[in-house]
Parts: sequence; C-alpha cells; structure tokens
Amino acid sequence: MAKEEKKEEKKRVGNGAPAETMSKALALASRTTNAKVKVLVIDVGGTNVKMMATGQNAPRKYPSGPTMTAAKMVQIVKKSTEDWDYDVISLGYPGPIINGRPLREPHNLGGGWMGFDFHKAFGHPVKILNDASMQALGSYRGGRMLFLGLGTGLGSAMIVDGILEPMELAHLIYKKGKTYEDYLGLRGLEKLGKKKWRSQVSKITERLQAALGADYVVLGGGNAKKLKELPKNAKLGMNENAFLGGFRMWEKNLKIETEK
Repeated sequence: MAKEEKKEEKKRVGNGAPAETMSKALALASRTTNAKVKVLVIDVGGTNVKMMATGQNAPRKYPSGPTMTAAKMVQIVKKSTEDWDYDVISLGYPGPIINGRPLREPHNLGGGWMGFDFHKAFGHPVKILNDASMQALGSYRGGRMLFLGLGTGLGSAMIVDGILEPMELAHLIYKKGKTYEDYLGLRGLEKLGKKKWRSQVSKITERLQAALGADYVVLGGGNAKKLKELPKNAKLGMNENAFLGGFRMWEKNLKIETEK
C-alpha cells in the first residue's frame, strides 16, 4: 500500500467521512436512540472488545485475543464501564447465535462462551446478536439491504422492510471448491493481493445483490476501507454502526428474525 493510501485510511473511516465527524454522529445517536432504556453496547472482536453506552460521547475498548474468555470479558467490561449508567446490554458476538445464545465457541478468542449466563454475570438483561448482524442493523436505511462484513472472515446479513435475517453466506461454495470467505476474507486478501481482491469484492457483491434481490449493499468490516471503488449500488459502512445497531436492538418495534 502506498504511503498516501495508508495516510488516507488513518484519516477516514467507514463511509469516507472524517473520523471526528463519525465520533460526533455516534455521540448524537447515543442520545437520540428510540430505545426507552439506557443501553450498554458491547462489540466483541478478535482484536478488541469495544463498549459504548447511551448518553456517552465516545466508545471505550480493551484488547482481546486468544485469552479472552467469556468470564474475563464480563469482568473487564464491568470494570471499564463502572462509571456508566445503563439498564440493559446488547452484545455483538463473533459467531452464529441460536435462540439468543452462541452456537459455538468463537475463533481467535478464549473459551467458555457457549452456555454462559450473561444475564446473571452482568446483573442486567442481555440481548445477543451476531456481530455482523448488529452492524447491519446500524447500517440499515430502509428497503432491502444486504450487508457484507469484510474482516478476518466474511459476515453477512439481510434486512427486508425492517426484518433482520442473519445469514451464513461465508461458507457457501463460490468457485474452484473455495468459499466466498476464502476469496473475500483475510485469507483471500493476503493470497490474491489488494488489486485482485478488490476485483473479487466487486464481482461477488454484484452477484449476491442480484441473487438476493437487494436494493443496495453495505460493505462493512475492517477491510472495507481498503476498497478504492465501490461496486454498483454499494455503500461503505462504518464499524461505529455496530453501536447504532446495539442501540436499535432495544427499540420497541424492532423486528428480528431468530436464527434457527
């Protein structure tokens, strides 16, 4: 990557807006959410655990990694947010969710997540959603939206007329016996190089949009900022939308299809 490109990535986030503007927008959203309760949003990732709450000006984060168990995460979040006031919790989890619980242990983190009683541990009601679905929820602007999260793996979700449907497109076969995640995830980026990876992002985005009948596609995740041009009918998302999605999870009329 050229020095100019690296510099531009540091200055801007998500949809290309300056980071300062995004922080202000996020702070405003934390104050204007339609949720009738004060929400603590936790976005659990392989690199960091990020936290944001209703009425706060900026998120907080703590490094995660292979030693981050569910119990350790709870301990760190409670200590990191002990000066925040909140009633309920939204938890973005890096893996599939079944009936409000993790289906399997996460990659790149410690264990103990399956069967863990988050409600009891936090002492507050907790709603858990796949992390890509939470970011999709925060990115939604109406109609039929497909969300693709370009990160270590490939996250995906679809929202149609306000109804969120978590998806697992990552492991579908794309070509040559390889999956969509093999091409668009971090493995694909490292193997193909940025130029060919960008080309695959464009081709796959347009293919999936046509197959699923989406009005538009939001490309989020940490590697979305590496794109130079966007596919037709695609928009760049921003990681901060995960917090917006977390706030929305407690809105009264929100519709979420349960993962089965």
